Amino acid sequence: MKILIDIGHPAHVHFFRNLVFNLQRDGHQVKITARDKEVSLALLGAYGLDYELRGEMHTGMLKKAFGLLSIDFRLLGIARKFRPDILMGVHNPYVAHVGALLGKPVIIFTDTENVKIASLLTYPFADVIITPVFFKDVINPEKHVTIKGLKEIAYLHPNYFTPQRDILDTAGIDEKDRLIILRFISWGASHDVDLKGIRKDKEKVFIDTLSKYGKVLITSERPLDNWLEKYRIRVPPEKMHSLLSYASLYIGEGGTMAAEAAVLGTPSIHIESTGDGRASGELSGNFMELRDRYGLMYFFASQDEALTRAIEILEDPHSKAEWQEKKQRLLGDVVDVTSWMTEFVENYPGSFENYRKKQSAKS
Repeated sequence: MKILIDIGHPAHVHFFRNLVFNLQRDGHQVKITARDKEVSLALLGAYGLDYELRGEMHTGMLKKAFGLLSIDFRLLGIARKFRPDILMGVHNPYVAHVGALLGKPVIIFTDTENVKIASLLTYPFADVIITPVFFKDVINPEKHVTIKGLKEIAYLHPNYFTPQRDILDTAGIDEKDRLIILRFISWGASHDVDLKGIRKDKEKVFIDTLSKYGKVLITSERPLDNWLEKYRIRVPPEKMHSLLSYASLYIGEGGTMAAEAAVLGTPSIHIESTGDGRASGELSGNFMELRDRYGLMYFFASQDEALTRAIEILEDPHSKAEWQEKKQRLLGDVVDVTSWMTEFVENYPGSFENYRKKQSAKS
């Protein structure tokens, strides 16, 4: 079988890489296409995954609209040469459009709610839409498949991930130091419209306050002011999860890394507000589950509330150990997402038909 997988974000490299290895091990051909966003290409190279560029990253709604057509056209040409049996992506309109044009099945994974434009451009053209079971948006039940797991489990499950302690030396962290990771994002994605994070006038307050409790390092999508550059994390991107696993706290913008920290058992605080002043985490089934069921994450619209909670966590000498216990409870409840995906793809369409039959029997 031939499978085409499109990568639009660094997290998608992580999500799909173990699936790709499994499929290749089992004799399938996998074609990876990608755009040059942040460290996506560096990650693909680090994992030895061949890829073909299918278009640049576009910022601004008008450029994104024109970019959609150009990427569709480019991806269509690549797909016609490869002749895939299945196309896959994460909330990815491009593979959905190309699959529809070629008359080939499209499997989409998503865990992000309240992204209406992206959903309108993707869902009607997809054959299967896979989400976590606690996903909050309503999806056509004829296409919807749910799994008890998070996308981060696909690469941070102990079956696939073991933290490497030498990353502390690489990052210049003494083992007796407490590490605090602060995250800034670019706010350039379509789902970031009307969302806000940490104000620039608050950056120094965060640094000064958090530095009282440990060494602060910054990971940032956007350019940093000169005075912040000395805090930037300088480790290979494929080592970032090891660093995150040893941190005493993650705090900042960016939902993916907030969820990754939680899954790794690192206290996690997400800061993001909607246009009407709500914490965006209230719109996310993943975040609600991680906070309410497992106590692994907090999310706030208010920067002051977030910083207050961060201080409470850092002043508790047992917080990291408590989060590690919570992580074990999460891991005991979820499925191995990569193993599940491998079986689903290799047995498609029978796997989807069996799922639909089980769902019909329950209802």
